[in-house]
Amino acid sequence: MAKRVGVDKWMFCVTLLLVLFGLAMVFSSSAVMAKERFGSPYRFVLWQAGYAVFGLISMVVLMHVDYRRYNKPNVVFPAVAITVLCLLGAFLMRDSHATHRWIKFGIFSFQPSEIAKPTLVLFLAWFLQDRMQQIEDWRNTLLPAALPSLLFIVLILKEPDLGTALVCAVVTAMMLYLAGMEKKYFAYGVAAAAPVLYWMLFRVPWRRARMLAFLNPWKDPQGSGFHTIQSLIAVGTGGLHGLGYMEGRQKLFYLPEPHTDFIFANIAEELGLLGAVLIIALFITLGYRGLRTASLSKDPFARFLAFGITATILIQAFFNVSVVLALVPTKGITLPFISYGGTSLFCTLASVGVLLNLSRETD
Repeated sequence: MAKRVGVDKWMFCVTLLLVLFGLAMVFSSSAVMAKERFGSPYRFVLWQAGYAVFGLISMVVLMHVDYRRYNKPNVVFPAVAITVLCLLGAFLMRDSHATHRWIKFGIFSFQPSEIAKPTLVLFLAWFLQDRMQQIEDWRNTLLPAALPSLLFIVLILKEPDLGTALVCAVVTAMMLYLAGMEKKYFAYGVAAAAPVLYWMLFRVPWRRARMLAFLNPWKDPQGSGFHTIQSLIAVGTGGLHGLGYMEGRQKLFYLPEPHTDFIFANIAEELGLLGAVLIIALFITLGYRGLRTASLSKDPFARFLAFGITATILIQAFFNVSVVLALVPTKGITLPFISYGGTSLFCTLASVGVLLNLSRETD
């Protein structure tokens, strides 16, 4: 029988450390650029701090809200519907850098794709909790479970945002595997997705350039390989102890997006291998506590929800670090808690609030 205990203090403290560390590194990586563009070195860090405050407030509030309140169709279906409307609404907005990823209201904006990830986890947790015995029924279980994910993925790909779409696909696959789906269905899914993925990677010119740059960035060091080369230079020059906080050189208009997609490269350059390993250790600790919460939960809905939230955070962190280290082709995926991005930070902290509430239900 499950008993109610206090929230997971390890998870709470690690989350706070990641947020504070993120604010420090956003300032370090963006101060010069912000001064050049906006006349103030504090432009990006102040915005990030504002979202961090609202995110931490939402985390504290949600960790006191019983997770069972979300286990209702009148919560799940409106969440899915609102997310779809937001994803569609982004296409009505003026494009930014040839993409439709944001909904803007004056000076405020948010990314619907960031909302899609926790909504997808919520839907799958609700849908799969009572269907583990019928998981092989493709008509009544697998297909209905996959439809919202496919809809989200199609709309996110249309933005276009392949990285977030891949995160949604991997989280869906992992939650279905947790529910007991046989490996043959994964093979069917991969076979169906392979032609689409091939087209997206090799037939879209700018993605094809990224793939070729991943294989040999030095072939075009001033063009398609520039991101990868500058990232590796930043990581390599950091050494063991780094150049020192605020002393990084690659962020000075060499390393593209040093405060968002490539902030981990700036961390490695300024704080060295020790700082980079510390960040990875914090994510591993958070992942362990989240998966521990999932494994100790007797309620299937709680187990799926805890697993899905934890998996989403870890997959994003894995992709971001892998891009910085040139282990995978360049993708626009932020490092949770740390990269600049208000919607990402707020949604991740809110998700951790739910996870903290789930941690109160233990064996």
